[in-house]
Amino acid sequence: MHATNMMKKGFVLIGIALGMFGRVSAQQDSLTVEQAVAYALRNNYAIMLAKQDSAVAAINYEYRNAAFLPRLNATGTALFSNNNQKQTLADGSEKNRTGIRSTNLSSALNLSWTVFDGFRMFLLRDQIGIAVNQGNLLIKSTVINTVASVINTYFDIVRQKQQLRNVDEQLQLAADRLRLAQYKFDIGAGIKPDVLQSQIDLNNSTAARLNQLALIDQRKQTLNQLMNVAPATDYKVSDTIPVQTDLVLGNLLSNFSQSSPDLQLARTNIESAELAVRLAKTARYPTVSLISAYNFNRTSNNQVINQFSPLFNLNHGWNWGISATIPILNNFTVRQQIRQAQLAVDFQNLQYKSQEQLLNTNLLNTYRGYDAQKQIVTTLDTSVGLARENLYIERERYRLGRTTFIELRQAEENVSTILTNLINARYNLKVAETELLRLRGELVK
Repeated sequence: MHATNMMKKGFVLIGIALGMFGRVSAQQDSLTVEQAVAYALRNNYAIMLAKQDSAVAAINYEYRNAAFLPRLNATGTALFSNNNQKQTLADGSEKNRTGIRSTNLSSALNLSWTVFDGFRMFLLRDQIGIAVNQGNLLIKSTVINTVASVINTYFDIVRQKQQLRNVDEQLQLAADRLRLAQYKFDIGAGIKPDVLQSQIDLNNSTAARLNQLALIDQRKQTLNQLMNVAPATDYKVSDTIPVQTDLVLGNLLSNFSQSSPDLQLARTNIESAELAVRLAKTARYPTVSLISAYNFNRTSNNQVINQFSPLFNLNHGWNWGISATIPILNNFTVRQQIRQAQLAVDFQNLQYKSQEQLLNTNLLNTYRGYDAQKQIVTTLDTSVGLARENLYIERERYRLGRTTFIELRQAEENVSTILTNLINARYNLKVAETELLRLRGELVK
């Protein structure tokens, strides 16, 4: 099966998206995360490069049985000569000829068929099959990593847009507080420092808004790069960050070693190393080949200096036989190669165990973060309502002169801080969810 055929088995996030999106223009089109993923899977350079590497192995796999076929070569030669000859014989006579022209035509058809080489041909075919599997797994791993990057970047833009709304709210609160402080100062119920501080806070909120807009543009540039679209492309993203809150650690750990693309690829590395040991051992066996040839040789001379030399000679016919090469002594080269190949197997086994431990640790740590972020989101959701209610009370009290400017300002900052923490917690929860699915290899089916 060609390497690219594997990709047809399903990207759960692609199907409808390509038909819906069609293109990303420089206008304010709406872009969903599914459409962003679809564009990245179609255009991302890392994925295209992985497919190119896999295609090389796929081509080799198409010709995997070629090693079992005989080799047939044809050769042909046409030789024309014009010579001068002079001979002195034992009896003292001399013979001298000039302009001796001859024509020699020769051709051959040679057949060689290796019928036994220590099963090396079979092992080479299996090695090509492993290379194809590795290419497919590499594509899948690249796709999964790209999808994870797109999801995280997309929802980072959503997070920054939500933070922009938080900044806009603080900007509005600062403007309202400035008007209220100025009014109280004008009627003699307030003080000048409250007005000045309100103006400073308004300026700071304005600067924060400009920084937030620049940050959103930067995040969009990163997403544009992942989707491989024009840098000037602009679009609207969704307003919310949907999260999957029902992930269970036991389900994530179940059959993890079989579902993880990284561990699957590590196992193919072990298989390839074990096959290399078997290939090295084939050098101990003899190589047996069947050989056959058809030869044709025709020589024509216009004259000869020796009367026993032929003016015309034709020779053609078949020959066949068997050839065997038996290794007897090769300076222990084969033993050295086998030991080195076995060390490579041991190394790949250690690599697999190390990677398995690392991935399991990452999965456990990510899940702990995922679970913590779920609880934080639940807590902060409640705190937002409390903070807004407290701000409303403080504003009314300040308007009536029953609280201080500092307490009102602190209530506004509490709302901003809690909103920022809630936005970040939701994004962190999404990142943890994406990472858990990435480690499991479930972002792409």
